Amino acid sequence: MPAKRDYYELLGVGRNATPEEIKKAYRRLARKYHPDVNKEDPEAAEKFKEITEAYAVLSDAQKRAAYDQFGHAAFEPGHGGPGGFGGFDFDFSDFGFGDIFDVFFGGSTTGRSRRTGPRRGADREIRVDISFEDALFGIEKDLELTRVETCDHCNGSGAEPGSQTKTCPSCNGRGQIRNVQSTPFGRFETVRPCNQCRGEGRIIEKPCSRCRGSGQERKERKINVRIPAGVDTGSRLRIQGEGEMGTHGGPPGDLFILISVRPHPRFRRDGYNLVTTLDISFVQAALGAEVTIDLPGGAVHNLHIPEGTQPGTVLTVKGKGVTHLQGHRIGDLKVIIDVKIPTRLSKKQRELLEAFAEAGEEPKPGRKGIFNKFKDAIG
Repeated sequence: MPAKRDYYELLGVGRNATPEEIKKAYRRLARKYHPDVNKEDPEAAEKFKEITEAYAVLSDAQKRAAYDQFGHAAFEPGHGGPGGFGGFDFDFSDFGFGDIFDVFFGGSTTGRSRRTGPRRGADREIRVDISFEDALFGIEKDLELTRVETCDHCNGSGAEPGSQTKTCPSCNGRGQIRNVQSTPFGRFETVRPCNQCRGEGRIIEKPCSRCRGSGQERKERKINVRIPAGVDTGSRLRIQGEGEMGTHGGPPGDLFILISVRPHPRFRRDGYNLVTTLDISFVQAALGAEVTIDLPGGAVHNLHIPEGTQPGTVLTVKGKGVTHLQGHRIGDLKVIIDVKIPTRLSKKQRELLEAFAEAGEEPKPGRKGIFNKFKDAIG
């Protein structure tokens, strides 16, 4: 049996494609390869089946997550996978004729549920900007969010308090209408949400005056979030249960916090190391010196400049870098030495440098060295 092609490749989308991008790609390919449109192409039916199978997996969040982690093996018998699929024999009924009709007639299932059981709420992502220091040491922040939650007026029932609801006569409370249809591909069972009750299984005689029957309303809330030390731009934190509310008793989604770190004027990160440039005079470079470096957060460090330090030398200070997110290790501080040459010299300074050039680096016995004289001259 030939190896199955990658589902993302079949649809022509990237692995980070959004659900809307996946749906758009499927619509385009389904129009192209549908057997009714390509009756003269004997391979059209097989291609249509392949792209429809790919869409059935990638349009389902749970199946897509399993496929991203395990590939086609996630749906092989006995595999199990994180979603517990334990096998995946594809047919069009995996996601209903509604998706196929949607391709050709432009319909939408927005606002309608395919099943009346509990459904997990949608995940949310927000961006949080923090300072360079906050990324190094961690911080607690209060975030103000607006999300959909249960309506307080009707307690999520969608009905005005004191009013009655009745079982939907069209679906007898199941919320779904089943229909068996014979097609050129075989006999299929279509399951659609009931149009009369919109998949709820019940009809509200008097909708809630606040939420208009949805059972939900948008609320503002504040949550306290601990951002750990060591995060960087692009870090993504997950706060479980702080996403959108689930439906029909389903759990809420998660909140993802995308970190953006503002740059520092003197320091930058290289992984878990801090990097900075230190300007010193050529006298300090030649004779050596002790200098003080101001570190992020207000701390200081006394740095020893060895005698004869060359421009571009990198001095390493252990344990003065960034805390690792996983564990308690701390990176290092890398100090790049930049030797500054004076652009204007006094007459005395010039004379000393000329004397240094004539005498070389070795001072005469019993006399003060040229470098020390020059150091005294420039203070």
